[in-house]
Amino acid sequence: MHELSLMDRVRELALDQAQRHGASRITSITLRIGSLAGVDPEALQFAHEVVMADTIAAGSRLQLELVAAQCFCSPCGAPFAAPDGVCVCPCCGTISSELLQGRQLELAALELV
Repeated sequence: MHELSLMDRVRELALDQAQRHGASRITSITLRIGSLAGVDPEALQFAHEVVMADTIAAGSRLQLELVAAQCFCSPCGAPFAAPDGVCVCPCCGTISSELLQGRQLELAALELV
């Protein structure tokens, strides 16, 4: 379950930011997750509860913003949706190697008190 190690890194980043801003509590953590990131949202929720226990983020809400995969077609000059990571342009059939989004795992926001 690599979600535990991912959430461990999120904890480090969140606690660092809380300290920098003089916060005594983290009430919410928002992560932006690409559809191709290979992350199980349920496992991430569980990991959040385990990893944040006994920190100033214990009991915080974990909010997930899911980002759909998107590729870019050079011949058409336009982006297109890439469900399941299939990067074949629906207009011209060109296979794209340019993934614009869908693999990210980002700490998007923190609510600090």
